[in-house]
Amino acid sequence: MPQRDFDVVLYGASGFTGKQTVAYFAQHAPPGKLRWAIAGRNREKLAAVKAEVGGAAREVEILTAEGNDQAALDAIISRTRVLLTTAGPFALYGTAIVDACVRFQTHYVDITGETVWVKSLIDRYHEQAAASGTRIIPFCGFDSVPSDLGSYLVVRYIQRELGVPCRAVKAYFQMAGGVNGGTLATAFNLYESGQAKQAKDPFLLNPPGEHSARERQQNLDPALPYFDLSIGAWAAPFVMGPINTRVVRRSQALFAQWEMPYGPEFRYQEYSKFGGPLGWLPAAGLTVGGALFEATLQSPLRPWLKSALPAPGAGPSEKTMNEGWFRCELIGETGDGRKVRGLLRDQGDPGNRATVKFLCESALALALNTNDLPGGAQRGGILTPATGLGDVLAERLRQAGMTIEISRL
Repeated sequence: MPQRDFDVVLYGASGFTGKQTVAYFAQHAPPGKLRWAIAGRNREKLAAVKAEVGGAAREVEILTAEGNDQAALDAIISRTRVLLTTAGPFALYGTAIVDACVRFQTHYVDITGETVWVKSLIDRYHEQAAASGTRIIPFCGFDSVPSDLGSYLVVRYIQRELGVPCRAVKAYFQMAGGVNGGTLATAFNLYESGQAKQAKDPFLLNPPGEHSARERQQNLDPALPYFDLSIGAWAAPFVMGPINTRVVRRSQALFAQWEMPYGPEFRYQEYSKFGGPLGWLPAAGLTVGGALFEATLQSPLRPWLKSALPAPGAGPSEKTMNEGWFRCELIGETGDGRKVRGLLRDQGDPGNRATVKFLCESALALALNTNDLPGGAQRGGILTPATGLGDVLAERLRQAGMTIEISRL
């Protein structure tokens, strides 16, 4: 890669999540070792973010480009080694940015959960990015780092310590926090664009190939709660499962192409976990509530729902974000029934605090740990957190205070 003016540019920096990335970089970007800038559509708003965050942010350069102004985006992206973006919905504002990143061989990370949009990126850009060693890595927020990185770490532990392939991984989530308007705007756009049906394909993000009826049946999204003996608690469909499972399956398929497979007929699924003797009650409530929300999104009531929920740019209070938390427990199983437990947990609202940590550490890994990234400098394409960042991201997250543990059961 030719010399660039910046190591990382934060695009969408005046949005609700974007402001948090600026604060994170101001606190955690190593001074004197990382050249970073902020970017977005409105110079005045970006200047206000600089002043509000203060500290190291006061010294960074401001770059401006509308999301549909390809020439202006090209001018920004050609100047940086890594582009971090929080400007969603990405199906509306992200394609021109990815296009420029592929052309200028600029590595890319975002926080999208828009699987159908990422499928379009795979079809258009994967081969070109792979040929040039450009890492385009969506899903670097709470969608889908705990699922993807956690399952990767469990699988590799089983292979390294037990000497056998992994047959299956299940993830169980518990969390508390708030929802920001950008996340909700993404959900509305999925239904308004008519992409919701396509998103139900369990192998949506996999490389081209046939999947038997048996494979598809085994990988359907859960629909009902049940008591899971392996964790001694109730498990219900996890709201982000239809996103995260597709990402994990893409990781498994890419690793298989690179002759580093997880295991024959590997399966991955995830759930919300509810403990205690009355755990069935919230499990059933969550399942019913999720079904009603999805039904409303597909009904004439969608405009009413959209007006009643937070708009883009809005989000939970500082108190809610600070008091939030998440816990992702993973159980990996071998063909002979041996099990391994994984755990990722952290303090802070998962949709904001944890997402910002995941995203920013992903960008810092690309900028500062280039030589240690999985696959070496030649690896590129539309990748996943596991295939593009792997153990490097896991170690950075541990250093940033996140608990990541793998052990035998």
